[in-house]
Amino acid sequence: MAKITAAEVNKLRKATGAGMMDCKKALVEAEGDFDKAIDVLRKKGQKVAAKRADRESSEGAAIAKINADNTAGVSIVLGCETDFVGKNESFVSLANELAELALNYASKEEFLAADFGGMTVAEKLVEQTGVIGEKLEINAFSKLEAPYVGSYVHINKIAALVGLSSKVDKADVLAKDLAMQIASMGATTLSYKDFDPAYVASETEARIAVIEKDNEELERLGKTLKNVPKYISMSQLTPEVLAKAEEDAKAELKAEGKPEQIWDRILPGKMERFISDNTTLDKEQCLLDQNFIKDEKINVAKYVESYGDVNVTAFERVTLG
Repeated sequence: MAKITAAEVNKLRKATGAGMMDCKKALVEAEGDFDKAIDVLRKKGQKVAAKRADRESSEGAAIAKINADNTAGVSIVLGCETDFVGKNESFVSLANELAELALNYASKEEFLAADFGGMTVAEKLVEQTGVIGEKLEINAFSKLEAPYVGSYVHINKIAALVGLSSKVDKADVLAKDLAMQIASMGATTLSYKDFDPAYVASETEARIAVIEKDNEELERLGKTLKNVPKYISMSQLTPEVLAKAEEDAKAELKAEGKPEQIWDRILPGKMERFISDNTTLDKEQCLLDQNFIKDEKINVAKYVESYGDVNVTAFERVTLG
């Protein structure tokens, strides 16, 4: 039997991340052959991976990386089975190494096929499944390119990327604030202009039904009823709809006995309230239409405008689970 030295065990441990005893057993089985020992560990990983194929890898680490000139970014989620492993220092280190490598590839498929220390990323995940004893996989992969790209990661649970149309002064501050907004508020699109009309119509019907149902219970309890909006997105507020809302507001002012000469001072506030009450979908899902988390008196679009000639080109958000 080949004599296995501590140096050889340590070399294999550094190359694979496997435990000392596992490395020693692999070297013994491979009769001291380093490459064969790696194969032994890989086969062990394949066996463990096969047994755990149906497990949920809903924990892990969300990581974002930006290239040196801030023109490209990538966000990935390295998934595992338990929060304990997801917070492990070596696991997070592996996730960061993988994210750095992912910067060089345009798709998840290319990334999984990329070389990682003499094996593909996909093979590395299988190997580490054997080492850690939990299912590991890349649960999310997003790539973004723009004249300026920024990122924000929230305690390795959420990673966000944002692209700007130009590298304006303090672009780093703007990009980080926007990425934090994306991570915190979970926008799904840039603007209400991106919505499919059929989706808006379906969502309007569903939301009104929920509010009306809630109002039945509130009425039974003798409590104040919720406002039932006719619309939920700016995409529905056509010039005709806004004109009708203004007419209705004027009729209310007249009925209240307000002097006509002061209507111009009151109408803007009433119209602003009408738009606010009837654009709830936009505020939830559209980045530019959301209230800015650092100053809720303005929306994100207004905040971006404060930086001059710059627009948000795109964004990405990945999360655990």
